Amino acid sequence: MSSISRRDLLRSTVVTGAAVSASSLLAQSAWARAEGLLASVADFAAALAPREKLLFDFGWKFQFGNSVDPAKDLGFGNSQGDFAKTGDFDFAKVPFDDTKWRTVSLPHDWAVELPFVRDDVQMSHGYKPVGRRYPESSVGWYRRVFEAPTSDAGRRITLDFDGVFRDVLVWINGCFIGRNDNGYAPFSFDITDFINLGAKNCIAIRVDASFGDGWFYEGAGIYRHLWLTKTNPIHLGQFESYARAEVAGSNATIALGTVLENRSAQPGNARVTWKILDPTGKTVATATAAAQTITPDGSATYTASATVAGPALWSPDAPNLYSAIVTVESADKAIGYASKIIDAERFTFGIRSFHFDADKGFFLNGQPVKILGTCNHQDHAGVGAALPDRLQYFRLGVLKEMGGNAVRTSHNAPTPEWVEGCDRMGMMMMCESRQMSSNPEGLAQLAVMVKRYRNSPSIILWSIGNEENNLQNDMAEQGAKIAATMVRLCHELDPTRPVSAAVNGDNKKGISTAFDVIGFNYNQNFPDAYHKEHPKMAIYGSETSSAISTRGVYASDPLRNTVNSYTGVVPWGETAEGWWSYYGSREWMAGGFAWTGFDYRGEPTPYGWPSINSQFGIVDMCGFPKDYFYYYRAWWGKEPSLHLFPHWNWEGREGESIEVWTYSNCDEVELFVNGASQGSQKVPHLGHLQWTVKYAHGNIEARGSKSGKVILSEKRETTGPAVAIRLTAEPGFGDKEIKADGEDIAILRVEALDKEGRLVPTVSNLLAFKVSGNGALIGVGNGDPNCQESDKEPKRSLFNGLAQVILQSTQEAGEIHIEALKEGWDGPELTPAKLVISTTRANARPKVE
Repeated sequence: MSSISRRDLLRSTVVTGAAVSASSLLAQSAWARAEGLLASVADFAAALAPREKLLFDFGWKFQFGNSVDPAKDLGFGNSQGDFAKTGDFDFAKVPFDDTKWRTVSLPHDWAVELPFVRDDVQMSHGYKPVGRRYPESSVGWYRRVFEAPTSDAGRRITLDFDGVFRDVLVWINGCFIGRNDNGYAPFSFDITDFINLGAKNCIAIRVDASFGDGWFYEGAGIYRHLWLTKTNPIHLGQFESYARAEVAGSNATIALGTVLENRSAQPGNARVTWKILDPTGKTVATATAAAQTITPDGSATYTASATVAGPALWSPDAPNLYSAIVTVESADKAIGYASKIIDAERFTFGIRSFHFDADKGFFLNGQPVKILGTCNHQDHAGVGAALPDRLQYFRLGVLKEMGGNAVRTSHNAPTPEWVEGCDRMGMMMMCESRQMSSNPEGLAQLAVMVKRYRNSPSIILWSIGNEENNLQNDMAEQGAKIAATMVRLCHELDPTRPVSAAVNGDNKKGISTAFDVIGFNYNQNFPDAYHKEHPKMAIYGSETSSAISTRGVYASDPLRNTVNSYTGVVPWGETAEGWWSYYGSREWMAGGFAWTGFDYRGEPTPYGWPSINSQFGIVDMCGFPKDYFYYYRAWWGKEPSLHLFPHWNWEGREGESIEVWTYSNCDEVELFVNGASQGSQKVPHLGHLQWTVKYAHGNIEARGSKSGKVILSEKRETTGPAVAIRLTAEPGFGDKEIKADGEDIAILRVEALDKEGRLVPTVSNLLAFKVSGNGALIGVGNGDPNCQESDKEPKRSLFNGLAQVILQSTQEAGEIHIEALKEGWDGPELTPAKLVISTTRANARPKVE
């Protein structure tokens, strides 16, 4: 991967605000690489008849139900006889009148659309009115009418949900199909017997978010993709195909396996072949598993192996991906294999080796690598939990720009696109399950997570839980048994990866006795002693730091619910410097995961109302960096780095002392105030520099040196008042064009500028957005943890000079026009800004019409 200089990442050498471009060229180039791979997968999938996988995201009708009043819930539950007869549900039939329902596309999160309520019970969930005490806004209904062609006769048809929050009931053509009761695991229903071929069909889905799975914002609705899959009755089992690579010398052996299912009344006979493609698309190996007879409604396991010579290894710096094409051929002794392909699929995998070492930390492809990680929830400004696919890549680009090489999926199985993004962009992952239990539901959730993602080279750890204090303390005996059962299941399904969990304790008993490697949450007084007592156990930081700050704020103010950007931290945590100087200086430490990469809704630490999201993030809800971001870039990044803060707009504080800090990996930094040197200081390893200077209108400048030569400089200038608005698309996310496929997005940065064109880092004024053409506004944000403005209305206040707008294309090529103008500000006039985003015709993913 080509190196990208720091200059490429910055908009200019003079930075007047506290933020730079959030996505950077790293995200842009990584998306371009991933986009090419996605295109090749889509092209191949179109040729893999007879299997079809159709996106089922468009054209849904939605309205709220009610969790206690059947009269407001389509009459559902009005009597106890609802399920008495198959086919009696009129709301799931084509003639039912849904013309007054609104049209939505998936993914969809209705919770983010709701107003905030001052209810401390809902604090950790972001003060949204969802739960049993809010019956009017906790149930949602979805309906979709579609046609099934007669050509589907003889095929199996399934509805595949990537994730719905939370309790789901599904009907088709008046018939009840099934239910699912967790918010993160994928699930499927075979609807073959209920389809009307050559006619219209109706699907109805009731989603009840009254119960939650976690203590954080979780959204509500069908917030991940939905698919309609059509296969031969003899077909590859869902999530059953795997490719396990073992590197030995200059070759790699690939263990291959899959399961065929026979969903028919007749026995079948089939064989399986594999073709391995390298990252350029060249076939480098093949394998075949002999034919077997598969009994009616039975299954059969197929295995084989292949060798790849001189493999291109996967790593964060070179995320090389191989592809496996799995083909099922019907077998007939009378005709041989002349042959009929009845099913096929393609999946990506990586070839790499890794291990945890108790003395030396973590090794990837034989080289020591520190885990430079962050924990992240799955929501984003404007869209809640319903993230468009490309937004996942934007978020990963932000973390890559910071120097991060790993993420932890806190505290649930991730959306598939987040995992795919990590595979393609080079971000290692600790993949975590939500329910830590060996009950049937807990094991089922764990099993589907492991099977679905075991081909992803980014995943280096399975995590079976987070801070299960009961199972670590009062229920330690049960905890040890539960964890041991879950670990065994992980090893059975994937013998290549270690299993762990995030433990807030000393790891001496309970669940910790079952783990392959040990993770510590906080408690920096524990790891040294544990390492001494358990010298053969590898250790990492499963959750660290919990530093807190408000972007662009430099003095904590409890009356305004803001936290300073210098030393903000919760009582149980450490600043960025505090935790990394500990983990980064111990060779035996594998590294760790800071809490958190992004701010997230809910858990409004350290304050309550009116704060509606956390302030733990290294970047805010929009992905705009806070100052801590640059500490990590200095000590995690590979390029020379220098960041100077605070801003230099302190009108009314002339002559007062101001703390000035720098984060840098240079040898030495010299500070200037209006051209006068304030002294040069040597940069301490894994530390920062600070000066106390008198404020005077003008500028401050930091100059960083290596080997006695100035290599970097940054300046903060006192700006004038805001006079204009600027709209720009983040690099790779609308700055050139986006696809007219109904899914692609443009991510816009909104800034307030002075007459010199400099960002004014202190303004927080309300703006309005007018959008027209071939796209729509799907979300707005500004990173203010105390802002209770709508995420969906076409207006938003700036917060310390910045806001974000997310636009999404329609399925028609053309242009999206957006104008940003002031609204309701009594100050001086602001020159509006206009921007045009081109949308180009693209090969959209196959979808249900």
